[in-house]
Amino acid sequence: MDAAKSVTPGAVSLIQANPSPKSDADAPELVVQVVDLKCLGNSTTRFTFMASDGTAKIKAMLPTDFAKEVQAGNLLNLGLIRILDYTCNEIQSRGKCLLITKCEIVAQVLDAEIKGDVKMEEGSTPKDDAKMEEEPATKDDVKMEEEPVIVLKPKNEAVVVAKPPVPPVMLKPKQDVKSASQIVSEQRGNAAPAARLAMTRRVHPLISLNPYQGNWVIKVRVTNKGNLRTYRNARGEGCVFNVELTDQDGTQIQATMFNEAAKKFYPIFEMGKVYYISKGSLRIANKQFKTVQNDYEMTLNESAVVEEAEGEAFIPQVQYNFVKIDQLGSYVNSRELVDLVGVVQSVSPTLSVRRKIDNETIPKRDIVVADDTGKTVTVSLWNDLATTTGQELLDMTDSSPVIAIKSLKVSDFQGVSLSTISRSTLVINPDMPEAQELRSWYDSEGKGTSLAPIGADMGGARAGGLKSLYSDRVFLSHITNDPTMGQDKPVFFSLYAFISHIKPDQTMWYRACKSCNKKVTEAITGSGYWCEGCQKNADECSLRYIMVVKVSDPTGEAWISVFNDHAERIIGCSADELDRIKKEEGDDNYMIKLKEATWVPHLFRVSVAQHEYNNERRQRITVRTQSPVDYAAESKYLLEEIANLTAS
Repeated sequence: MDAAKSVTPGAVSLIQANPSPKSDADAPELVVQVVDLKCLGNSTTRFTFMASDGTAKIKAMLPTDFAKEVQAGNLLNLGLIRILDYTCNEIQSRGKCLLITKCEIVAQVLDAEIKGDVKMEEGSTPKDDAKMEEEPATKDDVKMEEEPVIVLKPKNEAVVVAKPPVPPVMLKPKQDVKSASQIVSEQRGNAAPAARLAMTRRVHPLISLNPYQGNWVIKVRVTNKGNLRTYRNARGEGCVFNVELTDQDGTQIQATMFNEAAKKFYPIFEMGKVYYISKGSLRIANKQFKTVQNDYEMTLNESAVVEEAEGEAFIPQVQYNFVKIDQLGSYVNSRELVDLVGVVQSVSPTLSVRRKIDNETIPKRDIVVADDTGKTVTVSLWNDLATTTGQELLDMTDSSPVIAIKSLKVSDFQGVSLSTISRSTLVINPDMPEAQELRSWYDSEGKGTSLAPIGADMGGARAGGLKSLYSDRVFLSHITNDPTMGQDKPVFFSLYAFISHIKPDQTMWYRACKSCNKKVTEAITGSGYWCEGCQKNADECSLRYIMVVKVSDPTGEAWISVFNDHAERIIGCSADELDRIKKEEGDDNYMIKLKEATWVPHLFRVSVAQHEYNNERRQRITVRTQSPVDYAAESKYLLEEIANLTAS
């Protein structure tokens, strides 16, 4: 039997004896059988199994980039894999777990699970043969020679019964092919002392890191660097900044530094440079603030080690997480960024926009993009993407190029629109399956299809009147009866409801900067107000609503959050005016003003999401669009609903 089709004897013991090889050369190439292969929870990219060497087993996890092999059926339960790189961690309350970071398929599947001692076959190295000859035969050896050895083969091969005597076999590298360890050893020998030191490090892929892991070293490139920002809270003042790090496989993670660590590492990290980083910590990423696709986020304190990999550079593979245009509505005004692949329909000339914060003029260009959902969306390109890449797209408009854009912000301008940010990237006619499928669709049918803008279905009055307020119409009970709604990401609905109560003693507004509308605090020194966003003091501020109101419909009631613009239309005056009424005209007039706003019907477009309060997850309903009832439009909607019911 081919040695490559058997497991490595004692593989599990070897792994446990060397749980974290210091370098790739120290990681032995081991063949194990995949037993009890299954996906981890609801994940489609993480698969776990029991790694078996015939006598022992250990819990193991395949690398995420290997999931496509499992999904394609190239590796099945009871198959064989060769482990090329790994880390074995002790996970709390779960024992040891083998995290495989690099492997290859040896056999798709065997007839049955390998059990018992794995016998050696012909093909041992001379050293092993000599060792066997020097050792005296034992009773067990004689027994092994007397009984035939049954060897498991892949399903497409016959079962072979070997006749005694059968000499032992050990796995060896393929002929005329250098192993990874040999290549690395040769490189070390030829490298300078400083480079040799870097090469001896055990570099971990970002995908293999988890909060339970101990010592690790990563080699990453800085693909985005934030500003050093100051903050002020109840515990005092501080500073913070973060970077986005990408490894050679394209996996990203966000690293955050506070106070002294921020001051220490801010001048060290430079955009585009490669670094070795160790002694950091990981935790579950906060979905509300994360900017990259990773379940974890990294924190670096003063004791962390950050060293520039001088003379080393690599271009990380860009990994996309594409969102279809008709699914963009759920990302509106959220912090989560999206990636988009689409066919360019039109490109506008370059415009100059004056920024409010610093009065600086910046270039902007709008492009309209479509995909195979039959929808289009407007994407605003800014700065260099507007002038350089945008001009290139303008010259290619007639050929309808396919583009892939990474890191886009989704806003409710014109219903739904996209905008690039500083770290956005745009590739024209990328070489990827999604782009090829889209090109095939557009050439065959998309070009002649009537395409509709997504904003026409999702927006408020600015994007096609009140149409969105009549889509996805539900009763309040549909939301309140499902406390887990919005757990993964916000969901959107339309409501027809009455405002039944407004708490008069709630905190109904906050002090806001007149320039950026962000919250201000009283200046510590002198008079006025300090704005964290503008980083300056101001003599005056304005009040902006942030309130909750109770709404009711025939099926129930619920508390919903309302912000300034919508609250002004509900109350009938600004927060500054309501504050003046309360202070100058007294509480009675203040209460009358609030009561005037109750038992008035409204049309609402709301988002439903989950948030944590006192370690308890709660449902939050937030108004995104509000409008008074247009009774003519409402009657038309009801007649259409009645017609649909009678037709069905």
